[in-house]
Amino acid sequence: MEHGKLPRGPMIAITVLRVVVGWHFLYEGIAKLSSPSWSAAGYLKQARGPFADLFKGLASQPNLLDNANLITMWGLTIVGVLLMLGLFSRLASLAGIGFIVLFYLANPPFVGYFYSLATEGSYLIVNKNLVELCALVVVLLTSSGRFAGLDRVAHRFFARRPRVAAASAPTKADHTAPGP
Repeated sequence: MEHGKLPRGPMIAITVLRVVVGWHFLYEGIAKLSSPSWSAAGYLKQARGPFADLFKGLASQPNLLDNANLITMWGLTIVGVLLMLGLFSRLASLAGIGFIVLFYLANPPFVGYFYSLATEGSYLIVNKNLVELCALVVVLLTSSGRFAGLDRVAHRFFARRPRVAAASAPTKADHTAPGP
């Protein structure tokens, strides 16, 4: 195994993980885009946890809510496409992590918070958002887009090439005076 590189099997598994998480983001984004009545207002208004006032305040201001709706719909869609294609995978992973942190903080599965909307299963601290966040951290740290994705092409295209001036620059050996 080359230093810092995972073997082929784990990289295939991480690539599949990236594509599956990307599909989930893409599906959620398209579902919201294709529903003219969708709004984050319901989710934000029922927020619990340490940042509940912030999320509820966001839902109460129409201009901010409209921006949050657009960012959520298009952001989820774009992150999903980028993850599935393996294009700008690290940036897409960071954006996905940002979304999930906000979703998690809006409705954290902590003891003592009771929700008006029923959720699937019963959680204590770890829920599906936290699991998906951890998956995105793995994608972020492993360069699966370079293994199998358009990041491989983009990396080759944008990789720094040695400059002619740097290649022809004098070396230290050129500046030393001959010895006695």
